[in-house]
Amino acid sequence: MFFGLFFMFFLLNITGNISILWFVTFDLSLHTPMYFFLGNLAFFDISFSSVTVPKMLCDFLSQQKTISFGGCIAQMHFFHFLGSSEVTLLTIMSYDRLVAISNPLRYSVIMNRKLCVCLVIASYITGFLHSLLHTLLTAELPFCGPNKVNHFFCDVKPVLILACTDIALNLKLLTMVTGYLATTSFLLTLFPYILISKSLLKIQTVQGRKRAFSTCSSHLMVVSLLFGTAMFTYLGPSSRDILDYDRVVAVLFTVITPALNPVIYTLRNKDMKKAMKKSIQKWLKS
Repeated sequence: MFFGLFFMFFLLNITGNISILWFVTFDLSLHTPMYFFLGNLAFFDISFSSVTVPKMLCDFLSQQKTISFGGCIAQMHFFHFLGSSEVTLLTIMSYDRLVAISNPLRYSVIMNRKLCVCLVIASYITGFLHSLLHTLLTAELPFCGPNKVNHFFCDVKPVLILACTDIALNLKLLTMVTGYLATTSFLLTLFPYILISKSLLKIQTVQGRKRAFSTCSSHLMVVSLLFGTAMFTYLGPSSRDILDYDRVVAVLFTVITPALNPVIYTLRNKDMKKAMKKSIQKWLKS
């Protein structure tokens, strides 16, 4: 039952996000900064889920659920690398929306191609350095056994508590670096929306306000889903009882949220719906 349920979400994630990548790449009307960032977000969603979900699906059908130490560390590294990069990218996307609404006439000049590429590269670098810190510190710990990970993938907390040495420094760094990265990114993401709300008040027509807010509402929904679950997981304590709750929350941001993102962005986005309709009409004619 769980295999079927999570496989359905994974399939929705892959097909939905690949569709977004396809439209953003080949539809010229979507060659704008907003959709450039959205394409990268779709790539992160596909990769982020692919780090954990396929192994989890295999484990549902397997009697012996094992992973090598190297595989565990690699899974941990790519999970935090891609997750941190996505969090950083969502923050960048909020400032993109701020420029689009508060300064629409100079939007294409300010958010030029070079700046957009540099910002995406910066999100990759941030994610990689953040992940590298936890990966190296965890890989150096001694593990005496039994090495039973109380999770469906190798996250930092469940692996740390298996170490047969003092892990106080590791847990402190996890809270400080990962927890506060999520919290700081969340606050930095909210700040542009405070400024956006002021700009919306200056728009005199109700229709104009709705049009401006519709470009932000999808992003706000995704931010709320991802940041809320991430802060709950990495700012909380690390007892074994709490890890059971972490497992449930982890399902939200590894399985469900990446699958919902393409639905949120396509159903609430007129340009995406127009591009989809155009592609379907072309396909039917051919």
